Amino acid sequence: MPLHFNPELIIGELLGEKAYKGIDPSSNNFECPFIKSRCTKRSTNLPNEPYPVCSIWRKGDGNADPKQDLIFVCPKRFYAVDFLTDVIDHCWPGEKPKNARFAPEVKMADFGNVDFVIADVQDDGEVGNFLSVELQAIDITGSVFKAYQALREGKDLDRSPTFGLNWDNVYKRYVTQLIRKGYFHHHWKSKIVAVIPDQVYKYITSRADFMRSTDVKNNPQINIIFMTYRLEIDPNHSGKYKPTLVTVEGTSHSSLQHAIMYKDAPLKEAFFAQIKKSLVRAVDLAGLIKLGEIPLDTGISEGNNDN
Repeated sequence: MPLHFNPELIIGELLGEKAYKGIDPSSNNFECPFIKSRCTKRSTNLPNEPYPVCSIWRKGDGNADPKQDLIFVCPKRFYAVDFLTDVIDHCWPGEKPKNARFAPEVKMADFGNVDFVIADVQDDGEVGNFLSVELQAIDITGSVFKAYQALREGKDLDRSPTFGLNWDNVYKRYVTQLIRKGYFHHHWKSKIVAVIPDQVYKYITSRADFMRSTDVKNNPQINIIFMTYRLEIDPNHSGKYKPTLVTVEGTSHSSLQHAIMYKDAPLKEAFFAQIKKSLVRAVDLAGLIKLGEIPLDTGISEGNNDN
């Protein structure tokens, strides 16, 4: 079978550079231009070197629009812009901080961690007002590793790799964490800022109808702020893309929680229809197992970073 699928239609960027067949990320020792050091992304397929995929295309037909279809798969991609200054400019309540200091990777028992805290440090060294900041890209289901290999080898593929975007993981895990941390920030009379891809925010709002306000600085109800970016063609650098701020909206932890947990119940008749589809003749558990009607998967799987 002739090779005919272009891996450039799957992977958008490697180390911030537009992906092309024959690209060699090892030529500069896998240095990430956004963190000014060696790429930290890893794959079990590459035990001795980084896996420097920054973004992928949602559509592989060659007609994709980067504003809609090129999506961050590495949170370090946000470092191409000064998102911390954007947080101060667009989210800081009241007067801007007089002595803004940044604290990376703040961790605490029974809380977890946040990527950054922006604090207005007083003359006596005490923390005044503060905002927490979390970065979130999106994970991949399946793998684009074969496309990455093909790019480095300068070859086409015989077919597109099987992969998808793990929207449910963002919705179930990340949003749940935001609700919890938003609750804590509510009690601390502060806010947490979620820096996420614009496509991810649109997915969240398509599934959950929660209170949203653009008055993120002054609305006392808001303790969670979504600050979204998308990748667009960089007019100043040929063949490159740049993150562009799109949306700054806020909500409360209680509104987000209610929208996630309390959806309208489906019709009972529809549930009965699903029951009928699954009915079998066996009447006890042993009989169901014997017929192979019981899923025996424990739900436990080995995590990997082969995206």
